[in-house]
Amino acid sequence: MTATTFSELELDESLLDALQDKGFSRPTAIQAEAIPPALDGRDVLGSAPTGTGKTAAYLLPALQHLLDFPRKKSGPPRVLILTPTRELAMQVADQAQELAKHTQLDIATITGGVAYMNHAEVFSENQDIVVATTGRLLQYIKEENFDCRAVEILILDEADRMLDMGFAQDIETIAAETRWRKQTMLFSATLEGDGIKDFAERLLKEPVEIDSDPSRRERKKIQQWYYRADDVAHKTKLLVHLLKQPEATRSIVFVRKRERVHELVGWLREAGIQTSYLEGEMVQAKRNEALKRLMDGRVNVLVATDVAARGIDVDDVSHVFNFDLPRTADVYLHRIGRTGRAGRKGTALSLVEAHDYLLLEKISRYISEPLKARTIDELRPATRAPSQKLKGKPSKKVLAKRKEKEKKKEEENKPRVKVRHRDRKNIGKRRKPAAANGSDTNKDGAE
Repeated sequence: MTATTFSELELDESLLDALQDKGFSRPTAIQAEAIPPALDGRDVLGSAPTGTGKTAAYLLPALQHLLDFPRKKSGPPRVLILTPTRELAMQVADQAQELAKHTQLDIATITGGVAYMNHAEVFSENQDIVVATTGRLLQYIKEENFDCRAVEILILDEADRMLDMGFAQDIETIAAETRWRKQTMLFSATLEGDGIKDFAERLLKEPVEIDSDPSRRERKKIQQWYYRADDVAHKTKLLVHLLKQPEATRSIVFVRKRERVHELVGWLREAGIQTSYLEGEMVQAKRNEALKRLMDGRVNVLVATDVAARGIDVDDVSHVFNFDLPRTADVYLHRIGRTGRAGRKGTALSLVEAHDYLLLEKISRYISEPLKARTIDELRPATRAPSQKLKGKPSKKVLAKRKEKEKKKEEENKPRVKVRHRDRKNIGKRRKPAAANGSDTNKDGAE
């Protein structure tokens, strides 16, 4: 039976107190499914979108293990957590510190962008948990400044992104260095595709597989609807109106391309909305400053692409806006998962042009509930919504392509007639009236 409260999960009192301090009493779907087998020491292969509590799903069993089997003297890290980005490493370490605050456990981070000497304490003092990015950690392992022999639990967070970013070989090297470990946990946004499955097969031993979509109860905390827009200018007016509502206290606006980030930030600033932004190629210091401005309340809107927003975890996001709909439904779930976190309510609004309707239908099918349309009286769309018949109807271009394919198939399936060389070589040549000459010859021959 799935646990409905954290106290049912047989966690140490110090961890339950920390959860209570954070206001958490009921585990999310991924936590309820992943924590029991992880506490039993089983390898775990878990899938859950952002914002469903997966960090605590692996931190709580790891912390519990350290409390159940305390070490007698100080030493190198016993739990190693790998993340794809610095921001995520910092966030995981912060959450680990919050959950371990009533214990004596030590948590440290090893990431790029930090001076080498600043990691000196990780090598000299006692450390129980280290959260690291692969590149910098590998450097220390190669220089024999990081001892992997004491690692008992290896955790890979957002493994699919680490593979996308080309870290597969690095992770396998680190996994080989920690070969004395007792347990491995791998978490990914999705378990689809051969890449992640093959990777998990090499690293995990008979794992418990958990494919946890956020439960209906969790998703209900996020109100979702969409507004129809005629074009980009109309979409911008809608967005400005919605961002100026008092309930939009902290918002993330998603766009599809980097070019749109700067355009939109300009339009919003013209409308008097203070905005910060994230884009893919940004230097770390600028990324940190953009996030800090949002967290400090100096701005209450952040514009970002999906790539740029990877790994960011901002508390108390009241609204997520899809200025551009994402191309896939699982990315939609990732985006909206940044609001309505930790049991709070949230709102996810999409701005939809006529060409977005097929994407909208895909999303509705994926989340098993139709998204409802809303309108703002003074900003009603001038164009009509595509009719139900047209929505699913393929375009002329698609129909022409289909016809061409069918024609090609027919040609291929036609029975082949063998053409002899002697017939082919005379094609296009004028023939002499050979029959008459031939009959004369025959006559002569007969005589």
